[in-house]
Amino acid sequence: MAEQTRAGKTRAGKPAPEKTAAEKLGAIQHGYVFEGQAIALGAAIVDGEVRPEAQVSLPLAMMNRHGLVAGATGTGKTVTLQMMSEQLSAAGVPVFLTDVKGDLSGLATPGEAGEKLLARTSALGQEWRPAAFPVEFLALGGDGSGVPVRATVTSFGPLLLARVMELNETQESSLQLVFHFADRNGLELVDLKDLRAVIQFLTSPQGKDGLAQLGGLSKATAGVILRELVALEAAGLDAFFGEPEFETSELLRTAEDGRGVITCLELPTLQSRPLLFSTFLMWLLADLFEDLPEVGDPEKPKLVFFLDEAHLLFEDASDAFLDAITQTVRLIRSKGVGVFFVTQTPKDVPADVLGQLANRVQHALRAFTPQDAKALKATVSTFPVSDYDLEEVLTSAGIGEAVVTVTDEEGAPTPVALTRLRAPGSRMGPSDPSLVAGTAQASPLAPKYATAVDNVTAFEKLGRAAAEQPAPQGPGPSPAGAPTPPPLPSPNLERVPGQAPGPAPGRTDDGGMLGDVVGALGGALGGALGGGLRSMARSVGTQLGRELVRGMFGTSSRRRRR
Repeated sequence: MAEQTRAGKTRAGKPAPEKTAAEKLGAIQHGYVFEGQAIALGAAIVDGEVRPEAQVSLPLAMMNRHGLVAGATGTGKTVTLQMMSEQLSAAGVPVFLTDVKGDLSGLATPGEAGEKLLARTSALGQEWRPAAFPVEFLALGGDGSGVPVRATVTSFGPLLLARVMELNETQESSLQLVFHFADRNGLELVDLKDLRAVIQFLTSPQGKDGLAQLGGLSKATAGVILRELVALEAAGLDAFFGEPEFETSELLRTAEDGRGVITCLELPTLQSRPLLFSTFLMWLLADLFEDLPEVGDPEKPKLVFFLDEAHLLFEDASDAFLDAITQTVRLIRSKGVGVFFVTQTPKDVPADVLGQLANRVQHALRAFTPQDAKALKATVSTFPVSDYDLEEVLTSAGIGEAVVTVTDEEGAPTPVALTRLRAPGSRMGPSDPSLVAGTAQASPLAPKYATAVDNVTAFEKLGRAAAEQPAPQGPGPSPAGAPTPPPLPSPNLERVPGQAPGPAPGRTDDGGMLGDVVGALGGALGGALGGGLRSMARSVGTQLGRELVRGMFGTSSRRRRR
């Protein structure tokens, strides 16, 4: 029997028998009956009529199979995110979302009933009630009213940082070598000035041995990275990197009444720092992936993560970065985390990632140009066979309507359904700024993250070592006032000037190679700090004394950073 196509014809080209409205309605009703909890999306539209008896929903247990919310600007994507977030919170599932326009802050304020709103919800069979939800407001690097969010350079990792700095693949590889050097030598990279200090040391005459040992790092490339780093600082991005570092476990909280906390990241200056924004979201996912245990397929997800403006994540990304995204999305499902990409068209998402997004909410597309028409056809091709003419439906759907197909509890796609979506119970628009500011100030996270701290890290260690290092004995004096960085710690180094002799070559102390490396640096730094480093190396032992292991994005696990 020939298979029916989306255009309502068989693959042999013969017209398929037209289904009656009752048959279409019955198929949708049957396809969206689930045993477990589900997120109610709205009512199906069949032959141009809203049918409240055909409710379209998404099984809660299938939300960790990831999804896509797409559509042209102004078609209602933001309200869809708001509506889905409310129901997830009510089900006890924490939510993370980004607030590009400020509208999602309305989740913290009850909505207001209006004649049009009540008429719409009544037609959908929705019992609408105003409601506010537990919202945590965050601000990237303190850029906004929310609780400041920071990350250390070392945990951000070279791959993500290279993305922010817009380095090419050669420069990206070189940056990884710089991180490698810092990891091995106990030089903590907390903020940008730490990374700048390490690169300056490696490009100095005193650091030439270290540069040579790194092999693939040329002085010219290191200089390029250094200039890009200075440009980041000049652009004010240094406010994001530092301590205290945000712990991604804060995203998994529930309120006292059992509702999931909705974490809303403010992005008031997205246009001035799009790469930092998109890359930071992948850092959050990578950190969650590293720290969360495997849970398989839980009855409900531990967290649902809405990644807005997803196209920014993939534009001009290196192959290594795209591979890391694909791998993270594929594997984080088993950690109980669902990821929904939010963008304008499915073509914004690479095929390897798009193929993993089992739940689809596609708002209207516009086809004003040949390129738009091509994107429309590509979008239609990604849907299962349906009773709709999707090319027509996707260009004529109204605001707050979307074509939906999700994964049922057996893992199969549900029937495609043009759906009029439900209205959120919270305000569809921004909350009062004073409420946002007050919520952030009263947050239990504020005492922990509000104030930046500057501990002793690579910048201070290298600066102190340069000040304390005695002038080298040689035929000529050093220039007056010229700082001398410490000698390069080497895995084979047994002694440094001013340090007590080490154990015999055949020693079996627990410090191992790390003891040699950190002990050498400790001797160069001298004093209590150097002694502390040597003591730390002895106590770490062989198992934890290895070089820092990094994850798929070059990020370091929080458990290893502590």
